[in-house]
Amino acid sequence: MWKSNILIDLKHMYLNDLIPIYGKDESLQMLNILIGHYFGLSRVEQTLQSAYKLSESEMLKLHMAVKQLKKNKPLQYIIGETTFIDYKIKVNEGVLIPRPETEELVKLILDNENLSDLNILDIGTGSGCIAIALAANITNSHVYAMDISKKAIETAKQNANINNVNIQFIEDDINKPSSKISHNFDVIVSNPPYVRYLEKSQMKPNVLDYEPEIALFVDDHKPLKFYTAIMNFAKLFLNDGGRLYFEINEALADELRQSLLEYNYDKISIVKDINFKNRFVSAVKVE
Repeated sequence: MWKSNILIDLKHMYLNDLIPIYGKDESLQMLNILIGHYFGLSRVEQTLQSAYKLSESEMLKLHMAVKQLKKNKPLQYIIGETTFIDYKIKVNEGVLIPRPETEELVKLILDNENLSDLNILDIGTGSGCIAIALAANITNSHVYAMDISKKAIETAKQNANINNVNIQFIEDDINKPSSKISHNFDVIVSNPPYVRYLEKSQMKPNVLDYEPEIALFVDDHKPLKFYTAIMNFAKLFLNDGGRLYFEINEALADELRQSLLEYNYDKISIVKDINFKNRFVSAVKVE
């Protein structure tokens, strides 16, 4: 199968396989990450030790990973982890891969809230990345994380343990919430499904074929379904003067603003992401 077991030769071979799919820069970056993950070699060490020889089992491991990349499987699912801000987050096909935009959502909250003594609820927590970052950065916080998926809750619990933060997890459906909540919150945050099915054709195969549809898509005719459910929930469980934070579909920003006004929220702010797209909304519950 292989003409050489020398690292630099294998990298060149696999680059030729991947470049037609991902381009040179992304292909090289992915190979560097795979080699670092499997063999513990940093990018500098890969350069300095280009004559490094792989065993048969190591070559097979790298080969199988590249084979999955060629099928558009996300790198994060192949190695089973990613980085969110400064936190190691385990991922699998039961949770979305955290996006850079969601890091911006966390930063927005940290920039706007007191960094101590907050009760926080993350709805649709997935991998737990938002809840973990907030728990790690807000002292004396009480962070809760809700998801409908048992598998997601299990993954999020694992990530909380890895990052040494205390989070209370709730398996529940925000569209039909049970009586598992017994207290109020200062902040409710959510990155719910917001991609309409009519937008599906714009998405890449690595997302469509591998990431959980339940966490991505929303009915074309009820695109604000989850936001409305959260606003109804917040009537009961968000403190007066407390704040909602949402990640949103840029095409729905004005519609969501109007809905927040109808639910009697104040100080509604639509915030652009690093790509200048309307990506986040914050709003204060009127006392």
